[in-house]
Amino acid sequence: MLRIYFVGLLILFVTASAQAQNTSGLTGVRDTSFSNASAYVKARKKHPDIKLVQEFSRLAVREKRNVVYSSAGNRELRLDAFFPRKKHKAKASAILLIHGGGWRSGSRQQHIPLAQRLAELGYVCFTADYRLSTEALYPAPVHDLRAAVRWIRENAKRFNLDTAQITALGFSSGGELAAFLGSTNHDSAYAGQHGRFAVSGKVQAVVDIDGILSFVHPESGEGDDSRATSAATYWFGYSKSENPALWQEASPLTHVDRNTPPFLFLNSSVDRMHAGRNDFRKVLSRHGIYSEVHTFSEAPHTFPLFAPWFEPTVGFIDAFLKKVYKR
Repeated sequence: MLRIYFVGLLILFVTASAQAQNTSGLTGVRDTSFSNASAYVKARKKHPDIKLVQEFSRLAVREKRNVVYSSAGNRELRLDAFFPRKKHKAKASAILLIHGGGWRSGSRQQHIPLAQRLAELGYVCFTADYRLSTEALYPAPVHDLRAAVRWIRENAKRFNLDTAQITALGFSSGGELAAFLGSTNHDSAYAGQHGRFAVSGKVQAVVDIDGILSFVHPESGEGDDSRATSAATYWFGYSKSENPALWQEASPLTHVDRNTPPFLFLNSSVDRMHAGRNDFRKVLSRHGIYSEVHTFSEAPHTFPLFAPWFEPTVGFIDAFLKKVYKR
């Protein structure tokens, strides 16, 4: 109750004290600047031997694509499901995969290969849409992804899921969103405004792949608008100097506490992409919550999209989830 009260006061403070919110980024036009293809062109300049991982065709994996899981106004939010073809008596763990793209670009299709590969190992995986900053500002994606978690739980019987084993996995800005879901598990202020609230939107583990933990940490590179409007400034509708309280409130590090689930951090060689991680882990450790870190030295930020880092990424995720779920 105290945390809810604090967050409520913080939101009121933000609303009352900040300048008028800038909505010029709400164009309604899809930003397609970040894709696997564009990431490959950029990354291969320094890593000419990398290979972009393509979608698989596996007899052991079934799929259901383009499923509507919720809606926000006239916007239908969709997901794709990938699950083992062979049914087992034991219920499976679920993984919600959240794409990156600076809260403004990217698509759920970018991590289909990862979802397929993890489904081959026995997990039931869902790649989900969420509203980007051309459509809606913070905290809209948090609400959308909570609705996705609730949909997964509502459809547990359909996919033979263990509802006590739902993992949020995200890359880059998707990693930040996954971390935010985990760190606000018990905070009704971030439950969202669509979907059925009788069903829990909590996650039991988080895999953060190069997603920052704080927008205001000294290690963070977010908020530099000197050359162009930064991704986070578009998402919040305020620069960091205009509304620092909102930037702090949106940071997972602000909310981590004894209710936060276990975390796996998979990181590139780009330090600013895990801003606040060490301080976040200190809080987890203080509460006896398990976490682990694996860093791919010299790897680019987009490493999970490419070989040779794709399979080691899958291996770390699988080993972590087997450990925390004791499977």
